[in-house]
Amino acid sequence: MKHFCLTLAALLVHLTLFAQQYDLLIRGGKVVDGTGNAWFNADVAIKDGKVAKVGSLPSATAKRIVDAKGLIVCPGFIDVHTHIEEDEFRVPTADNFIYDGVTTVVTGNCGLSNVDLGRYFGQLDSLKTSVNVASMIGHNDVRQAVMGTVNRPATPDEQKKMEALVEKAMKNGAAGLATGLIYIPGTFSTTDEIVGLARVAARYGGVYASHIRSEGDDVLKAIEEAVLIGRETGIPVQISHFKVSGQNNWGRSKETLAAVESARREGIDVTIDQYPYTASSTGLTTLLPSWSLAGGQDSIKARVANPTTHERMVKDMVATLKRRQQKHFTYAVVASYDPDPSLNGKNLEEINLLKGRKHKAEAEAETILELVLKGNASMVFHGMGDWDVENIMRYPQNMFASDASIRVYNFGVPHPRGYGTNARVLGYYVRQKKIIPLEEAIRRMTSLPAQKFRLQGRGLLQSNMQADVVVFDENTIIDASTYDRPHQYSKGIKYVVVNGQLVVDEEKHTGLRVGKVLRIFN
Repeated sequence: MKHFCLTLAALLVHLTLFAQQYDLLIRGGKVVDGTGNAWFNADVAIKDGKVAKVGSLPSATAKRIVDAKGLIVCPGFIDVHTHIEEDEFRVPTADNFIYDGVTTVVTGNCGLSNVDLGRYFGQLDSLKTSVNVASMIGHNDVRQAVMGTVNRPATPDEQKKMEALVEKAMKNGAAGLATGLIYIPGTFSTTDEIVGLARVAARYGGVYASHIRSEGDDVLKAIEEAVLIGRETGIPVQISHFKVSGQNNWGRSKETLAAVESARREGIDVTIDQYPYTASSTGLTTLLPSWSLAGGQDSIKARVANPTTHERMVKDMVATLKRRQQKHFTYAVVASYDPDPSLNGKNLEEINLLKGRKHKAEAEAETILELVLKGNASMVFHGMGDWDVENIMRYPQNMFASDASIRVYNFGVPHPRGYGTNARVLGYYVRQKKIIPLEEAIRRMTSLPAQKFRLQGRGLLQSNMQADVVVFDENTIIDASTYDRPHQYSKGIKYVVVNGQLVVDEEKHTGLRVGKVLRIFN
């Protein structure tokens, strides 16, 4: 009898130890698995960085158990359009992304990336960030490495050199090729040049992501160029931060979405991404005519100093303003200007008046030139309509992306999208405005971007997938960041898991830097 009791006790100990088979158990949540299907009640068990089981696990135990009753449990959000280069070394914990539920970012967008991605990925391996990082290879930086900022087509030899750089990046694990066709030197490139580079990326299974040549008056022509590149090369196309800009273009999202859908019916893999705001953000120099930017800062200074080109620059800037159906540059607000931080948060109309100049568009153009000569400014441009934002949001092949960097807390007056993109969609557009259902919004934040950018093992909350998980309260989640007070983290996100470890625990960043570099190979 004594031997039997000892055997039974040993068996109970063994069963207890066996029951504690998980590292983390998220119990009793409303699981939204990323497929777009309706939520269901389930437990989520995580072990060794992966999702072990999703279902009813009443006898399971773990080193840490999270009570998720009444909360949404879903895959980590994937932000396919970011610009984290350099900021990751200042803030490797990426707090603004993590607190918004982002577990993976794709950087290198708008044609701007590290040219040597092998070296960059190695630096990230050593640094370690709190988010997973994938990267595009940026056309602008590739072109500048080969040609500088000259305004002319590439020679055959230069084309071969650029293609070689793209191929090297793809072999090092780039997710694809990205262009920024309103920025120098990309704006000087021909479509044929981009087709040649995209064809290289396509051979390695890459994506072509484009900040197209126009998001205003010529937006349909710009979309057709992106579609043409997809048609000619077979590469999947992603149109970045899809919008229609300028009051004269409000309502045209009906046309632009129809153009995307027409391409898809043709068999071209075209998708889009969007940030849920009516303002964009980029550099002050985008207000200057593109012809005036060739050759870099010294050339710009020479053109401003020349009376003929100076007059032409002002004339072109004012003409563009009038096409937008605006009398002043009020819509353009300084986010960060190192030469004079006191201008941060002020619009160009205000700055012009502060300088004692006439209250005219021509005088404001002069003020812009003066600012540019002292150093470029990061800007916020208020230029989109609410109806178009919501109309684009309803499109099922549309992802959500911040177009943001890693924010340095309390530095400048940046666009709020860097803090609140996902929480704004889920709190404002899903819960309050009911533009799209919750499950559909989460599909667009998870499995759709993972599929498009070939992020294997991510984007779905299913067994054997990587354990990137977000737990949030659907009744309280909301963005707190505003244009006036941008440095505020999103609310309602309780837990964030990256590669199986809690990076946000009870709404507090744990400081863990367990993100991985995602090298994408064919």
